[in-house]
Amino acid sequence: MRARMILAGIGTTLALFSASPAQPAPLPSGTVNQGGISVLVQGSGTDIILIPGFASSYEVWADLASRLRQSHRLHLVQVAGFAGSPAVSDPDGRVVAPTAEAIAEYIRSQRIESPVIIGHSLGGEVALMLGARHPDQVGRLMIVDAMPFYTLLFDPFATSETAAPHAAAMRDAMLAATPEQAEAMQHASIARLAKTEAVRPGLVAAGINSDRKTMADAMYELLVSDLRPELGRIKVPVEVVYAYDLLFGVEAAQVDAMFRNAYASTPNISFRRIDGSFHFIMLDQPELFASAVIRFLNQ
Repeated sequence: MRARMILAGIGTTLALFSASPAQPAPLPSGTVNQGGISVLVQGSGTDIILIPGFASSYEVWADLASRLRQSHRLHLVQVAGFAGSPAVSDPDGRVVAPTAEAIAEYIRSQRIESPVIIGHSLGGEVALMLGARHPDQVGRLMIVDAMPFYTLLFDPFATSETAAPHAAAMRDAMLAATPEQAEAMQHASIARLAKTEAVRPGLVAAGINSDRKTMADAMYELLVSDLRPELGRIKVPVEVVYAYDLLFGVEAAQVDAMFRNAYASTPNISFRRIDGSFHFIMLDQPELFASAVIRFLNQ
């Protein structure tokens, strides 16, 4: 099924990529540091905060940024520990919730009024946390191929409690993965997440330079975090953009139903499916994705 394909791809990718030691990369000049994130600001106009996903650099937004920076002020988030960014230790072993809080503090400290939040994968869950936990700080949310509770992809009847043993096993497997395993599997893993072959080397490089513990902790947190009870607190419009491809091996209607059921308690929500894409929609279908974003911004 499509859900198993995506989660298998994400899980395998993270387990293997996180086996490689991170090599911190220098951040561009003009970057603002805020707790567990750094933010590169480009352009001027309406504020848009772009949050990448697992093991990803803010560079996944490069095409979209080139289209928007003339009329919008873009805040490109880099999560600590991902894609060569130095890791930040959290005493509770969390990544996702601290990232949401760091972005909320960034919005306050920079006096940004009602920004649009666009988040992919893990970044989508961060966006949901911002909308639910800081509803007066955001203007609207676009969630890109993300679920409010990732264990639903394994078990539609799961709870946070029942998810914990499996999540712990996945975390432990990530921490135990060897460089040899990573070398053997990383290209196959990225092939599950990005349909476009030309973009895969960059995703591989970002993953290789991600911190092992950060990724393991992030996967565990996502698998046990069920945001569905919080979705009703979101006050602003939400659009969920998700991928579909015939290679998923299921009917498009099944994928549609999966996303709609997961977000059933979200007020003021809309859905947009983009066909011919795997998980990295912005890289597989840049024209369609950019069009969807522009329509969302103009609503």
